[in-house]
Amino acid sequence: MTSPDPGRPLRADAQRNRAKVLAAAEEVFAVQGTSAPTEEVARKAGVGIGTVFRHFPTKESLLEAVLVALVERLAAEARELGSAADPGAAFFGFFSRVVSQAATKQAVTEALAEVGVDAREATGRAGPGLKAAIGVLLQRAQEAGAVRDDIVPGEVLALLAGMSYAAGRAGARGDVLRIAFDGMRPREGRAAGSA
Repeated sequence: MTSPDPGRPLRADAQRNRAKVLAAAEEVFAVQGTSAPTEEVARKAGVGIGTVFRHFPTKESLLEAVLVALVERLAAEARELGSAADPGAAFFGFFSRVVSQAATKQAVTEALAEVGVDAREATGRAGPGLKAAIGVLLQRAQEAGAVRDDIVPGEVLALLAGMSYAAGRAGARGDVLRIAFDGMRPREGRAAGSA
């Protein structure tokens, strides 16, 4: 969701306020859940509640914008990592960051679903860019010998979805990520004791 009048660009101060509101909303929803009051978002952003509603007329529009901003930020980070000096570290580090943000993304997605908003549709513009950037990360990690060459982008996306769901629901992270990473590495790059 963009500004209330998508045909007119936001002034610089309005852009800053919108960015502050989005950052505050993501933080508030991550800590307090999506049922946190919009007033708390305004307080955290250091703006009045009117400023929040000027940019996001409903809580659903705010939640949708938080989700889109998260996906766009991940896509930008993945694109930037596409030229990292250590492709393996870039791939596995990015994977870890996606999973670490899963609880927030999942809570926002579920809150949107409750009011009939399809998260995939909401993130439609940003989603393909994220998928493409993950494909580049995977290809570079494979070329560097850090990831098995028989893994395809769809499998990475499925693993990301599954691991993110597990992290959001059960708090599964460290050991589960290590196991998943070990399975993606070429046999000679796996941890000692792996089959």
